[in-house]
Amino acid sequence: MHAFIGMAARLYSSVRGEGLERLPDGPAVLCFTHQSWADPFYMFAAIPSRPRMYFFGPIQEEMRHGARNRLMRWSGVVIPYRPGRRGLVAATARAQSVLAGDAVVSIAGEGRIHAGEATVLPLREGAAYLSLRAGVPLVPVAINGTSWLGFRRIVRVRVGSPIAAEPATKFRPTAAEVASLTAVAQAALEELVADFPDRPLPGLLGRRLTELFNDWPGGSRPPAQAGKSDFGSCRPDTRS
Repeated sequence: MHAFIGMAARLYSSVRGEGLERLPDGPAVLCFTHQSWADPFYMFAAIPSRPRMYFFGPIQEEMRHGARNRLMRWSGVVIPYRPGRRGLVAATARAQSVLAGDAVVSIAGEGRIHAGEATVLPLREGAAYLSLRAGVPLVPVAINGTSWLGFRRIVRVRVGSPIAAEPATKFRPTAAEVASLTAVAQAALEELVADFPDRPLPGLLGRRLTELFNDWPGGSRPPAQAGKSDFGSCRPDTRS
């Protein structure tokens, strides 16, 4: 499944992996930026197939709806969760079990998609908490080029330096430790995406593919962040 999904992403886009040598040999939590429903596909395209990679989320009930969610559910690469404290505790335990087996867990740290290639929304604390709870490195991963999925356009998956996650009390991170690690990861991701410009609109195929499964807060695509994007002045690229 890793190979199939990765191949599909590479056939449509020109995928460039940077900093892959920084990936730890053993278990880790990968905290990636999130602009598109297709981001996990590009993670598969760029990240080596060993150690095996799992994705934390989405909500368990959502996995039974939609072609993309059914595919991910069938592949066995997701760790879904039920809403509420009990559901999150159970999912965290499953993620820890996966990490104990020398696998990798990837989390969309922002918690939702956004517009703007050089933008990183404030990270939620789940990635840092899981990293500290399991005692494994937190690795920032910036995905750029998925805001608009134009055919054969470059999608860059850039891996940052692993951040050590060692709480003072093993397996029991404090709120301050989680907040501190989250802040370090935020700064790292912002640096990783800073040099990637926003792209012009693709053609009809690219625009439809981009929005095929995107679930925008508020129901529609927002403008890219002011000062970091020239989205408003972009014109469609009729080549894709």
